[in-house]
Amino acid sequence: MLKLEKINGKNVWEILKLHVSEEQKSFVAGNDISIIEAYTTITGNGYAFPFGIYEEDTPIGFLMIGIDTDDYWEDAPAIAKGNYNLWRLMIDKDYQKKGYGREAVRLALEYIKTFPCGEAQYCWLSYEPENVVAGRLYRSFGFVETGELDGEELIAVLKI
Repeated sequence: MLKLEKINGKNVWEILKLHVSEEQKSFVAGNDISIIEAYTTITGNGYAFPFGIYEEDTPIGFLMIGIDTDDYWEDAPAIAKGNYNLWRLMIDKDYQKKGYGREAVRLALEYIKTFPCGEAQYCWLSYEPENVVAGRLYRSFGFVETGELDGEELIAVLKI
């Protein structure tokens, strides 16, 4: 059974050992970068929720949820203001194509719908246009592309 565990001093090192395949590296930041971004977001008066994705006691992936913006995110897309963000999602190369990504998105949305930082209207995310697998996955949950970009990534939103 898949579960999310908050990143902490006990599990951070095993999460840092997880990696996507070589051909996917341009689609998602490394977990080390993501955890650093979580830290700088929190110290910048923002919110970040980094999680390890586990199958029983085996770490298989990483995801991160955010809400709103922090003091230093100057080029934030308009949708970021007051809304939740499925910021990162990665499944280790050894555990892909087993439905874990789909289940992880479901768990992330379930967590977001508890409104840990207060209510919001939307969950948004962004992904590389070339990442057709991610686009298909997110659309299957009802995310709709807005036509806007976050940097070079497509933005998609879901009303929650």
